[in-house]
Amino acid sequence: MHNDRKKLLLHVCCGPCSTTALERLYPEYDVTVFFYNPNIAPQREYILRRDESKRYTREVFGNEVSFKEGDFHPDVFLEAVKGFENEPEGGRRCEICFRLRLEETARYASENGFSHFCTSLTLSPHKKNTVLINSLGEELARKHESPTYLPSDFKKRNGFGRSVEISKKHKLYRQNYCGCVFSMKQSATYKGNV
Repeated sequence: MHNDRKKLLLHVCCGPCSTTALERLYPEYDVTVFFYNPNIAPQREYILRRDESKRYTREVFGNEVSFKEGDFHPDVFLEAVKGFENEPEGGRRCEICFRLRLEETARYASENGFSHFCTSLTLSPHKKNTVLINSLGEELARKHESPTYLPSDFKKRNGFGRSVEISKKHKLYRQNYCGCVFSMKQSATYKGNV
């Protein structure tokens, strides 16, 4: 491990989203992957995404990158988005979800001596609100005082294409809905299967 590098906590939501982010951040930071996603449903999907993220991290980085899992309490997410269940994908419900996960990432970073935190949420071309995600991160960094939020847009410079390439190479599971029960129901793939 390179002890001279700044400690960065990287929030990830799945294996594929962690690929490009880790590839770009690892050379400059002492990265710890933080899997905190109480929004993911059903539980078997959560476990699959967590395990794939952990597998990729271990396979490529060994002990050079730590993997930490936050608490999985879906009721926390469901309570947070109460009243916004029927929002379209990318609407207010998603903003609440981003805030919930980034809030916990900022808190964990602050309490565990990280100098920076970041999220892989800016990789997906389906998350067009990179400005929102980065502004939430910066707001939460101010709230928690000690860690600095590292703004990103991992989809730039063909980041998503690179993620697809790495995911194929490592045979990573690639989900076909964002993660929550509402996005699953809205996904064309899952219509009639919920």
